Order: sequence, then C-alpha cells, then structure tokens
Amino acid sequence: MSVALFEPYTLRSLTIPNRVWMAPMDQYSAEASGPNAGVAHDWHFAHYGARATGGTGLILVEATAVSPEGRISPADLGIWNDTQAEALRRIARFLKEHGTVPGIQLAHGGRKASTKRPWEGRGPVAPDDHGWQPLGPSPVPFAEGYPVPVELTVEQIKEIVGQFADAARRALDAGFEVVEVHGAHGYLISSFLSPHSNHRTDAYGGSFENRTRLALEVVDAVRAVWPEELPVFFKISATDWLGEQGWTPDETVRLAALLQEHGVDLLDVSSGGNGGPAEIPVGPGYQVPFAARVRAETGLPVAALGLITEPEQAEKILANGEADAVLLGRELLRDASWARRAARELGAQTHAPSQYAWAI
Repeated sequence: MSVALFEPYTLRSLTIPNRVWMAPMDQYSAEASGPNAGVAHDWHFAHYGARATGGTGLILVEATAVSPEGRISPADLGIWNDTQAEALRRIARFLKEHGTVPGIQLAHGGRKASTKRPWEGRGPVAPDDHGWQPLGPSPVPFAEGYPVPVELTVEQIKEIVGQFADAARRALDAGFEVVEVHGAHGYLISSFLSPHSNHRTDAYGGSFENRTRLALEVVDAVRAVWPEELPVFFKISATDWLGEQGWTPDETVRLAALLQEHGVDLLDVSSGGNGGPAEIPVGPGYQVPFAARVRAETGLPVAALGLITEPEQAEKILANGEADAVLLGRELLRDASWARRAARELGAQTHAPSQYAWAI
C-alpha cells in the first residue's frame, strides 16, 4: 500500500523526494547592521541542516528580504547583495547533499517592516535601534501604534519588482532549486491585494486587476530570470478574514488562475496577517479547505498548511486530494525529524544520513 505523504512529487523537471515540506519560518537571527547585516550564519546552517537530515523533502528558507527596507525585522535574512547569497550557498549545498530540495522565499515586509522580533514583544523598532520608515501601497498603518507607511510611487514599485528579480538571480546562483514569492500575511504584495490596506486610485489600486498587478509583475520578473525547468511558488493568504472589506477566497481562486498563466507552479495557501478586526477560527487543518478549493477549481497544485501536526492527518489531506503536499511550521520546530517519525508510523521510508541508518 502506497503512502501519499512519501511519494515523490515532480514539478517541471524537479522531483521532490516526498510531500513533507518545511514552511518558511523567520528565525530573526541575523545581524542588524554592518557588513554582515542579513547574512546567514551558523544558527541558520544548523537549523536547516537538522531538518534536512530529518528527512524533510523540501525546505523553504525563511522570508529573505530583497532589500534592506524589505526586512520584517532588522534581524532578518537578506539576499540583496552577494555576501548574503554566498552565505546561503553553504546551506543550499548541504540540503541538497542530504537529499532535500533547497528552496527559498523572497520577501518584502512592506508596511509590516521594521518590527520587533516576536520574543521582544510587538510593535515597531525605533530608528535609534536599527529601525526605518516602512513602505506600503497607501498611508495606512498595520495596527494601532505602528507607523504610517510611506506610500510608494510608481517608480518605487518598479524598483521593487527589479529587486525581486535580482534576488531570484542570486538565489539561483546560490544553488536553490525552488523560489517562492511571498504574497501573504499583510506584507508588501499581500497589502496591495487587499482593499483593506490598498486605497490607491492609480493602476495599482481599486479594481481586482489593479490590486493584483504588483503580484503578477513580480512573478513575471522572477519567472523571467528563473530557469524554465525549475518551479516558482507563490504564497498567499487565501483570506485576510475581513469579509468583503478585505481579500476574499473568491479573489484567491481568480488570482490563482492568473498566477498559473504567468508561470507559477504551486500555490502555498495560508491566511490572515493583514491587520484589522479579524476573527480567525483557528483549529487543526483550518486552512486546508482554502487550498482544496484552489486545487479543485483551477487545477493549480497547492500545498496546505496550518496546524497540521500528525502523520495520519497529513496523509489524509493528501489521500483525499485536498493538497499535493503539506507544509509544516511549528511542528518542525518541535521535531526536526518529523518526516522520519511519520515514515515509521505510516510504514514508509524517507531519506536519512548513513550515520542515522540504525535509528530508522
């Protein structure tokens, strides 16, 4: 009897050894300033390396900023210069050597940039503590106590599109085989999608076509420099849980079809994160129905995430055709070898270093 969770999965010419994938989760552990600002170091190497030796099929390295002002916190990773890319090369190489596909998420924090690390509390970082003025589609702050972002000009938007392309080139040179565009959780691209945060009246605001323009321009720019044989992912908040005043599941389905036309190979389906009076019914697998709907209505492959914690739960999602893969977040923080444990429980196999063979 086959186990869907441990069947290989091919996108374009890239085969991922199983369907247990690691979601991008910020570590907020890089230096904030100086020549090593945004540079990955030993913590990142050990963190991602442990999940690779634990049998994870694909690892998406955390939100990696395409520019200094695109960092979510001053301690975020970056890929806006060659020093940063070179440090990431070591990680990508190790993942691949141990049977895991190396991927990376490219991001711009937008109006949620320059914020504190989670263990330091919520809110903005002061200018005298390496903070900066955030940017956004409109002068609408993320929440009370957050700064009003500077409204981007059209020229600045075009510059950011170019920054995503430059970042994708560096990611490819560093050895990554999957690139994901971060369009979720209220960060820059997501904030353009939602009328809650996008009050523009130009070509980037108002209608669905205008609010999705930046997302498609970034995808086009990334796809143009990314090899035809390698996949591009897009992460989306299927809803910001604000009803018709925000981004809706219906719009997600519409955008998914467009993203597929523009060369996106898989949609990483999350939700929330854009502020406002959102009421989110959190529970096991609570975001899976959004992924299942996209897959059913567009045919675009999807990865599901959100409180997926148990092997049988993950297997059922795939066996039912609700998703093509599962992305684990906090569960992989708790258990770096979750994939190997799941394989044992489900009667399957996954890759592991020879040094661990007697523990399988």
